[in-house]
Amino acid sequence: MAKEIKMPLPSAADLFSTQEERDNESRESVREIPLEEISDFPNHPFKVKMDESMADMAESVKQYGVLVPALVREKPEGGYEMIAGHRRKMASELAEKKEIPCIVRNLTDDEAVLIMVDSNLQREQILPSEKAFAYKMKLDAMKRQAGRPGKNSVPVAQDLKGKTSRQLLGEQVGESQDQIRRYIRLTELITPILDMVDSGKIAIRPAVELSYLPKEQQTILLDTMQLEDCTPSHAVVLQIRCTSSMQIRCA
Repeated sequence: MAKEIKMPLPSAADLFSTQEERDNESRESVREIPLEEISDFPNHPFKVKMDESMADMAESVKQYGVLVPALVREKPEGGYEMIAGHRRKMASELAEKKEIPCIVRNLTDDEAVLIMVDSNLQREQILPSEKAFAYKMKLDAMKRQAGRPGKNSVPVAQDLKGKTSRQLLGEQVGESQDQIRRYIRLTELITPILDMVDSGKIAIRPAVELSYLPKEQQTILLDTMQLEDCTPSHAVVLQIRCTSSMQIRCA
């Protein structure tokens, strides 16, 4: 008795469409998407400011349109999420455009974070706070992609020949592991002190030491700095941190 062989039949669309048409359907294309349908990336670490550069970009968009498409992904609840192109979106809004050209790409959360950070790190001027939160977001995404590490261990990416995620990140952005660690520590600062780092009133090294203080003590120190109109040196901050640690242990 002959054995029945079941084979999946091609759909009518496959039967009557050309290979070129099928390739075009899978290829990414540029779409004009209404600005109101695009939301910002959650916790976007890079500031989009209304400055002279933005005014120039808005004027360019007004005359010539957006020449480089933004990158977005579809949201499950509808609409789109901006991955790369926040400044172009703002410039389009200032130029009173209704739509912006976008590439729509299917991305996981971690893939979206990596692309968002990498595309913004190409900018010429990046604030310490922007690097701090961007490096933290990217490092967390890299750790998740490498697999969850054991307790108190630094994760090692599975396909990176034993390199840690922090080592790889440092190589990618041209920073040492220690500098990556310093920047990420800045995310533990209260916002007013982090703003002082961005403005150059406090250097990164003393700011890193301040980040180890509890938020309440940072607030007290901020009040003192504002009252005295001064900022502590690295040596003074080390003394403050040491004194604080002794008080915590004695409490």
